[in-house]
Amino acid sequence: MRKIVECVPNFSEGRDAKVIEAIAEAIRKTPGCTLLDVDPGKSTNRTVYTFVGSPEAVVQGALNSARTAKELIDMRKHSGEHPRIGAMDVCPFVPVANVTMEECVALAKEFGRRAGEELGIPIYLYEEASTNPARKSLRQIRAGEYEGLAARIVTPEWKPDFGPAEFIPTWGATCAGARFFLIAYNVNILGTKEQAHRIALNIREQGRGAGQPGRLKAIKAIGWYVDEYNMAQVSINLDNYKITPPHVAFEECCKDARALNVAVCGSELVGLIPLEAMLMAAEYYIEKENLFILDERQKIRLAVERLGLNSVSRFEPEKRIIEYMVAEERNEPLASMSVRRFVEVLGSRTPAPGGGSASALIASMGAGLGAMVGWMTYGKRKFDDKEPVMRRLIPPLDAAMRELIPMIDADTDAFNDYIAAAGMPHDTPEAAAARHKAMQAGLQKAVEVPLTTMRIADRCWPAMEEMAVHGNFASKSDLEVGAKALETGIWGAYKNVMINLGNIEDADFRMRIQAEAESIVARAKEKCISVLAVLDARRE
Repeated sequence: MRKIVECVPNFSEGRDAKVIEAIAEAIRKTPGCTLLDVDPGKSTNRTVYTFVGSPEAVVQGALNSARTAKELIDMRKHSGEHPRIGAMDVCPFVPVANVTMEECVALAKEFGRRAGEELGIPIYLYEEASTNPARKSLRQIRAGEYEGLAARIVTPEWKPDFGPAEFIPTWGATCAGARFFLIAYNVNILGTKEQAHRIALNIREQGRGAGQPGRLKAIKAIGWYVDEYNMAQVSINLDNYKITPPHVAFEECCKDARALNVAVCGSELVGLIPLEAMLMAAEYYIEKENLFILDERQKIRLAVERLGLNSVSRFEPEKRIIEYMVAEERNEPLASMSVRRFVEVLGSRTPAPGGGSASALIASMGAGLGAMVGWMTYGKRKFDDKEPVMRRLIPPLDAAMRELIPMIDADTDAFNDYIAAAGMPHDTPEAAAARHKAMQAGLQKAVEVPLTTMRIADRCWPAMEEMAVHGNFASKSDLEVGAKALETGIWGAYKNVMINLGNIEDADFRMRIQAEAESIVARAKEKCISVLAVLDARRE
């Protein structure tokens, strides 16, 4: 799963277009980083940059932008309405996809360490990255701002976490931290500002003050009136969408609006949103309405419609969902080929792709055919009585199909890793030992990848057997081909496991893997016969 981290550095320059663009270009030119937004403010004299990338890339992007700012920004000349202590005032790392908060804390510390060493600038950790209660919030660290930093930074209690404990007049200091993704989200109310604010007070964590907390955690909210839209809004900051996601805030606003006899007219997303938050909304409405939707794009459309995200402006997923905005790197060159090209490459004078990749493809087609028979049954009037069964059988087959497709490339990658290890130098005892270790690791990977193919495909049999009983009989041959393809894919992957297993020196590993692989391949043969027998016995 691809890891995506957001970095949102704030620089103390919002008026000089050349400086703003130079910092933006430093981020754009960092491999693996995608600059999503540049938001300068003249009155604050501050620019907020938003970019995403892999964990390693965003650290480098932050360093590159800081290096450029160090050359171009002079804090001695800075003034603005926003509190600040340095040229790069804050640099938060935010988990977006497949990344934990702990990983982002580590990124903040890595950035701080490198910025201190490479750029010679003082770094204070804040929010989740800080363990010091006295300097955890930005408000605490910024007390006295840039102008008061010279006196504070030389005291023991304000020694920076990284970098020099000295005042650098042209720079000041930087706060590096980790925080959750903040979603700016507004719910539209066909009522007054006061009514919207009453709803905001009910739902926000702070509530109405001491002793009167609101219903939802990790959110801030106020009510206001937007003349441009001719309606009020409950304006919400979702500080942690995993605690309170947008759809929960929306539903709570709707509940309070009904109590006040005012109408809710959709909602508005300000800025960007992680894919997970949209899918959480989709899953909520799928369960609430007893829907059956597997396609991701249809789930996004459902979330957009149920939340009314098109109400004030068109919601375009490609421009609002972070994962859709970031160009996917092609990590699956084989799976992305045309059928013709893949077969031609398979039949060329190269050892890879070979039987392992072909087996993964064949198994994926087997699972896909099983899902197809389900879809050819689901939603047809004559099979209304089968709908609950198809809702249960299609998802595991669809999931297995999607999991098996990446194994096409994974098998070839594993073979290439082993070949690379075999090509390592071995002209000294140390080099020979390193080569031997790498080759053994390569062999284990060359075993584990096809074994994973076997495990994924093996999960399909219960659904395939039931599909043989309940599936549309007009698709009988499709399921027969699917069952045979699934068995063949497992058998092929088994052969790839065994050919590499014999050269692995770890006897316990060999015995354990062989026993599991033999069990799966035997079950595949048995289950395929079972599926075919059930289909042969049916008369429809």
